[in-house]
Amino acid sequence: MMSSSPAVSVRDLRVVRGGREVLHGVSFDVPQGSVLGLLGPSGCGKTTLMRALVGVQIVAGGTVTVLGDAAGSRDLRRRVGYATQAPAVYADLSVAENLRYFAAVLRAPRSDVDRVIDEVGLGKYRDQVVSTLSGGQLSRANLAVALLGAPELLVLDEPTVGLDPVLRQELWELFRELADRGTTLVVSSHVMDEAGRTDRLLLMREGRILADGTPEALRTRTGADDLEEAFLQLITERTESRA
Repeated sequence: MMSSSPAVSVRDLRVVRGGREVLHGVSFDVPQGSVLGLLGPSGCGKTTLMRALVGVQIVAGGTVTVLGDAAGSRDLRRRVGYATQAPAVYADLSVAENLRYFAAVLRAPRSDVDRVIDEVGLGKYRDQVVSTLSGGQLSRANLAVALLGAPELLVLDEPTVGLDPVLRQELWELFRELADRGTTLVVSSHVMDEAGRTDRLLLMREGRILADGTPEALRTRTGADDLEEAFLQLITERTESRA
């Protein structure tokens, strides 16, 4: 039975990098089995926030709880999958060799290798050396590593960058299928047309949460026809309130 506790709980999170505060007291929860989108322009703090969720970011204050434990706890290593913007696969190994290696590290079933290759659409390239893959294929190989072991939480930083519209559609269908199975996903993007595919959005700007709600609620709140227009209107409102 799925717990009623949130998969992720963040309270008053502050992060300072290079002497500059880049996250300013961020707080939110992520229900289990949902897809949360982190939307906002490059440099708004999305990647820093995701690093904090997986426990690899030094924080200046606040708490981050993931699946009932402090972010980064040893017990979470096999329960959380993380795909960074920069591919974390070995260039001199084939796709399948990379996945066999990471499956062994994570103690995931060997059968997972074939499963995740199929899920990300790399069946034709399973024996191709990673250094010869296209940018989109490389992104998919990186995502496949995060899917090994059927993690309970997936943290995906810009997973669709460089992919064509058809493949982006296929990956978002996969994300929805995973959520329907009970996996929780946190997916960052700066592409506003992906926002409507999420259950809930955090719109971020300059290290703060500008808005938090369902795509439909954000459109209703602003009276905007699309989420990009809603985002721009919220920025205008925030600027005017500070004036």
